[in-house]
Amino acid sequence: MVYSQRIATPGKPYPLGATWTGRGVNFALFSEHAEKVDLCLFDANGRKETDRIPLPIVSDHVWHGFVPDLQPGHLYGYRVYGPYDPPAGHRFNHNKLLVDPYAKAVVGQVIWHPACYGYRIGHPKGDLSFDRRDSARYIPKGMVVKTEYPWGTDRRPDRSLEHTILYECHVKGMTALHPQVPLELRGTFAGLSSPAVIDHLRRLGITSVELLPVFSFLDETHLAEKGMTNYWGYNPLSFFAPEPRYLTQPGPDEFKAMVARFHEAGLEVILDVVFNHTCEGNHFGPTISLRGIDNKSYYHLLNEDQRYYHNYSGCGNALNLWHPRVMQMAMDALRYWVQEMHVDGFRFDLAPVMARSPRGFEPNAIFLAAIRQDPVLNTVKLIAEPWDIGPSGYRTGEFPTGWSEWNDAFRNGVRSFWRGDPGMNGAMATRVSGSSDIFWRRSPLASVNFIAAHDGFTLHDLVSYNHKHNDANLENNQDGTDHNLSWNCGAEGPTTDTAVRTLRRRQKRNLMATLLLSQGVPMILGGDELGRTQDGNNNAYCQDTPISWLNWDAPGDPEDAAFLDYTARLIRLRQMHPALHRRRFFRGGPKPRGSMPTGDLPRASEGFAPVKDITWLHPRGSEMTDGDWNDANLRCFGYHMDGAEPGREDDRMIILMNAQPDAMAFILPGQAYGREWRVALDTAHDAQAAVDASYPRPNQWLSSGHAYPLQGRSLVLLVERSGLARS
Repeated sequence: MVYSQRIATPGKPYPLGATWTGRGVNFALFSEHAEKVDLCLFDANGRKETDRIPLPIVSDHVWHGFVPDLQPGHLYGYRVYGPYDPPAGHRFNHNKLLVDPYAKAVVGQVIWHPACYGYRIGHPKGDLSFDRRDSARYIPKGMVVKTEYPWGTDRRPDRSLEHTILYECHVKGMTALHPQVPLELRGTFAGLSSPAVIDHLRRLGITSVELLPVFSFLDETHLAEKGMTNYWGYNPLSFFAPEPRYLTQPGPDEFKAMVARFHEAGLEVILDVVFNHTCEGNHFGPTISLRGIDNKSYYHLLNEDQRYYHNYSGCGNALNLWHPRVMQMAMDALRYWVQEMHVDGFRFDLAPVMARSPRGFEPNAIFLAAIRQDPVLNTVKLIAEPWDIGPSGYRTGEFPTGWSEWNDAFRNGVRSFWRGDPGMNGAMATRVSGSSDIFWRRSPLASVNFIAAHDGFTLHDLVSYNHKHNDANLENNQDGTDHNLSWNCGAEGPTTDTAVRTLRRRQKRNLMATLLLSQGVPMILGGDELGRTQDGNNNAYCQDTPISWLNWDAPGDPEDAAFLDYTARLIRLRQMHPALHRRRFFRGGPKPRGSMPTGDLPRASEGFAPVKDITWLHPRGSEMTDGDWNDANLRCFGYHMDGAEPGREDDRMIILMNAQPDAMAFILPGQAYGREWRVALDTAHDAQAAVDASYPRPNQWLSSGHAYPLQGRSLVLLVERSGLARS
């Protein structure tokens, strides 16, 4: 038994967590069903419990107390007393040390041991049994911190959505092999914000870095037994504390310094956050934090038997965000990361879970409504992954105004088209024009377009493998999706075949060009601009190895440097032309009166009909008809864009796409659409030629009616002659 010389005075019930006042620390913990709460203090290495102090007061289900003279850096945890009655939803066990869900720093990692569980593993009654072993030596500890930081003149870049270029990456994966990042900083926030990484992002033209989870997280037991880790981090322990593995010193300051450096470079920081489940899993999971604090309040339990959990996430449990205190915890965490840590937005993993009630998914759920009305959170970027594994879990397009969503329909449509699947022209046209069939209630900017993301093939692997190769995950290649919509271009994996390698490079150019020239908000997977490969692994969640890390020293293809330049050129093209990042959907008709171009193009008075804001083109140079769209054998089309929106005028453009293996002559439309064109991009040519503004030199200016030699499996961007200065 630990006896304490310290005594807690009543303190205050708010704010929740451990708050240093300068005179001591106020502790506050919500538990609606607890009977008693002990604060446990530990020595500097977290091994010895030095004090066990009952929190003396409970106010509105918040247990609180003030400990004088306690300083930042002190380690702590809780023991919570109450009934152990799983069928009634209660799993209190005061023998288990619990991590404060509001801890601003977490020190140490879970050491998996049977004592981490509230029940006796192997007991005939399973989780209905009760384990009396003390878990403190195996559990991470919260650390008291001071939140002040010398931010100076730090300001959010506040990039508008139409100018946003997202870059999804992993803190460690970006730097683990970077030769210009000091060895001791690789894999950390400090390493990620090193000049070499920031210079790369700025050279590329990125505006916003979207980081895979950085909240404190755990490695699942089945991974620990294999000597693996949860590399991606979608297994949260604390919603306020940065992951210790990404820090050189405990506490939040290193993360703040990273954000300040990114902001100074004009880059936004967006966090991938997990509020759908926690690391405690299902009824057979450990008791580490929320389960032992108040299982019945924090988690969605089945009505018919509260021993069990709703599992909308596939990870064993779901947070009960319909409980006001649980919603408060999530809202407090989000505001903390914006106000104290200065982040610029969030991407919500499996976001429909956050909007689930007993009636199912609700677009106007209280958590979503709370975010939209919050004066802090409604000013940052909000991105939803709009699906989960619960009933009717696919909810793309159903999130409220103010949200953007990952658009897997864009990913699938673009992959299928460039793979050469028949009958994809219509789907491709819908995707590149902003997916109005999905986001019609909002705008094209509601669509976050992507070809590749952390979950699935990289861009290079997408054109190099027909099948997943996940053997390194030690799950007999049974994990990961088989629906990749990939094409290896004629050989599986690495090859010396020149024709295959050339075609792969062209396909990568096609895919990247489609991503960056389409309406919506583009997201690039970190490393795709460098030809990153995972050797065909499409589920590298457990690969904290070179399989997942960016290889900066030895690019997989000699053309990788050229592809980096090519991608940067595409981003510049996109940013220069408002027509490529519209705030409104195309109308499919003439532009509103007063917004017609003022140049010397033929007008309706000259016998030409007004030109539509977007015109879909058949290779013969005429508009596509219903019969053309229904022609499954036609895998080629184009479109003409008549500038941008009213008030944001731009040059006319034509984009031609040919997914067929054979070349064809694509007739440029008549003079009403523009008289002279120049080639800004042709993916049929190697990267350097494709970004050369002077290509093709022999026919610099192409006239209407010209038969453009559109090569097989290629994309061409033509800009009206007046657009030369921009591009």
